[in-house]
Amino acid sequence: MPPSFRPLDASESPRFAQPSTFMRLPHSRDLGRLDTAIVGIPFDGGTSYRSGTRFGPREIRAQSSLIRPYNPVLRVSPFEVRQAADYGDVDVVPVSIAATYARIEAEIDTLLTHRVFPVAIGGDHSVTLPILRAVAKRHGPVGLIHIDAHPDTWGDYMGEKHFHGTPFRRAVEEGLIEPSRAIQVGMRGSWRGEDDFDFQERHGMTVVPIGEVKARGVASVVERWRATARGPVYVSFDIDSVDPAYAPGTGTPEVGGLTSYEALGLVRGLCGIDTVGFDLVEVSPPYDGPGQITALLAANLVYEFLSTLPPVVPA
Repeated sequence: MPPSFRPLDASESPRFAQPSTFMRLPHSRDLGRLDTAIVGIPFDGGTSYRSGTRFGPREIRAQSSLIRPYNPVLRVSPFEVRQAADYGDVDVVPVSIAATYARIEAEIDTLLTHRVFPVAIGGDHSVTLPILRAVAKRHGPVGLIHIDAHPDTWGDYMGEKHFHGTPFRRAVEEGLIEPSRAIQVGMRGSWRGEDDFDFQERHGMTVVPIGEVKARGVASVVERWRATARGPVYVSFDIDSVDPAYAPGTGTPEVGGLTSYEALGLVRGLCGIDTVGFDLVEVSPPYDGPGQITALLAANLVYEFLSTLPPVVPA
């Protein structure tokens, strides 16, 4: 039976028409029919500088309307081989990170219980921790591919353990990820001190700074994470890994980052990885450039990730 969850045909319905969903897919919570759900998490209560990522899911959906269904690079039409829909948003609690975490974990747990693959759109990077809590319940400690300008393994912020700079430290402490199977790509910018990456060294996490990406190329990085991120792997992509010349709409921009093309190449390099979850975070539309270029790039990165997922064989 051919998939029934497909984007609207632009030759029949113009791209600027109809309610905004990711790539104009149907909005559905029919977990008995889905195997892939695009889930918005509009939360920015974990930001430490510029807010606005609560509007990320909405703008990414709007910019995704231009994307066509066939991926000529990966030679796949992802919606022909998977039953994917826009699941809508988690109803976060804007004034409480703890309550928001509980809601995110419960929603992702529901998806995983029904064997639906979660593709999350943030929101700030703090939302990754409750997703990982749900994922680890199903798979045990997972490997990690983390693409970002920042390590997000700091200890705390003004006495608080949970904000967008701590999710991966908490994930290691809680046993949600296996550090020896974790790789962080694109690190750059100024540090708080010489010990900023001591946590990674103590726990055996692999760090690939932006200079290495530029010197050795995307293909080399992909080979390195294939050797490192074995077994079930969670993927987290922070849009600030991309240079602000290409992605200005983010809360903590760092100069000297990935180009849009390099970012696309890294995501395409996830083909063949046993991914068990994905998020793209930190798009802040109030700071975006003309034409909403950050949200447009983010939408394409989500599409590229969907294109890397293996076909689902109907039961």
